[in-house]
Amino acid sequence: MSYNLLKGKKGIIFGALDEKSIAWKVAMRAKEEGAEFVLTNAPIAMRMGEINKLAEACNAQIIPADATSVEDLENLFAKAQEILGGKLDFVLHSIGMSPNIRKGKSYGDLNYEWFQKTLDISALSFHKVMHVAEKQDAMNEWGSIVALSYIAAQRVFPDYTDMSHAKALLESIARNYGHRFGNLKKVRVNTVSQSPTKTTAGTGVGGFDAFYDYADKMSPLGNASAESCADYCITLFSDLTRMVTMQNLMHDGGFSYMGISEDVVEMLNKQS
Repeated sequence: MSYNLLKGKKGIIFGALDEKSIAWKVAMRAKEEGAEFVLTNAPIAMRMGEINKLAEACNAQIIPADATSVEDLENLFAKAQEILGGKLDFVLHSIGMSPNIRKGKSYGDLNYEWFQKTLDISALSFHKVMHVAEKQDAMNEWGSIVALSYIAAQRVFPDYTDMSHAKALLESIARNYGHRFGNLKKVRVNTVSQSPTKTTAGTGVGGFDAFYDYADKMSPLGNASAESCADYCITLFSDLTRMVTMQNLMHDGGFSYMGISEDVVEMLNKQS
């Protein structure tokens, strides 16, 4: 159901890879709610994914950009404003990648060059996005910038290794740039800490199925789906959340406030 929450709003959506992607779901919902936007992803990700299908469905143009490159981001924001005919009202940062996780490196045996790449892609890119948006004065007042995070920023999930540090840095950047952008343009900046979600990126983490099942058993509402995360992002882009900024917003079915659940107790009793 559409409520026209984003009627007349313009934006950029980073990170849609395929139909499993949260960014893909956000794009579809943003279109339903009346938004216009451009899609962007790294050239290598675009070759792997199906972004052209999404662009056709949303009547959106694609601008390839490496989010770690300030030059690419400058081109992206300039072209997006040209295509959309004005400044932007929302940006979704849905970007994360760890070479160490992809290569199966344990936490005590990280490749530090890869670690730096993890931080650059998954967190510093968020700062670069907002740096370029500020320098180009690309955001309208009361705009909204959202990045996707995970509770491993606060808690230990062994197989999440260096991505846990990237998410902690991402959330810190959101707070600090949220303060700056709020003072400058009333632009709000938030992160959404999502349940483990069966995306192409998410399922690449070792032990993901165990993560997923455990979180589902711990959460009174169960795991939040990619579709429900998209709904939440839409509310954050809308005028209904104009006074929400600098927050790490838990979207996890209640997982973050649970100590232990009846389902987990029952599972442990069966094993003993």
